[in-house]
Amino acid sequence: MHIWVDADACPTVIKDILYRAAERKQLQLTLVANQPLRVPPSPYINTLTVTSGFDVADNEIVERCQAGDLVITSDIPLAADVLKKGAHALSPRGERYTKDTIGARLNVRDFMDTMRASGVQSGGPPPLNQRDRMQFANHLDSLLANVKKA
Repeated sequence: MHIWVDADACPTVIKDILYRAAERKQLQLTLVANQPLRVPPSPYINTLTVTSGFDVADNEIVERCQAGDLVITSDIPLAADVLKKGAHALSPRGERYTKDTIGARLNVRDFMDTMRASGVQSGGPPPLNQRDRMQFANHLDSLLANVKKA
């Protein structure tokens, strides 16, 4: 399993959890962003800087991920694309996207886009809280439980 992170919008506290997990499980972790990132020195932790542009990082993740990999993203269309490839997808808030739930999540996202386009202010998501962090860590541990060390 390789862990891919849609890193431009991923909270630092979530990245820290991922760094520890990559070291503990000796798994490759790649943070994909359109700007250089600082990461701890590790043979398991890498960054991939892509050019700026609409969905450039997302497209790179979809192209590189494989079945069984894990993608961390809050981007619903990206989650849908990696699920189609047989990868796992988890949001930084700890929501595990599945083939059974992604259709409904895409519908809600599209509805909210339509509302925003018509002038309705949605305000965005609330700040990440302790419950979100715990939910993320628990789902991550669950996904990594059966992964063998390298």
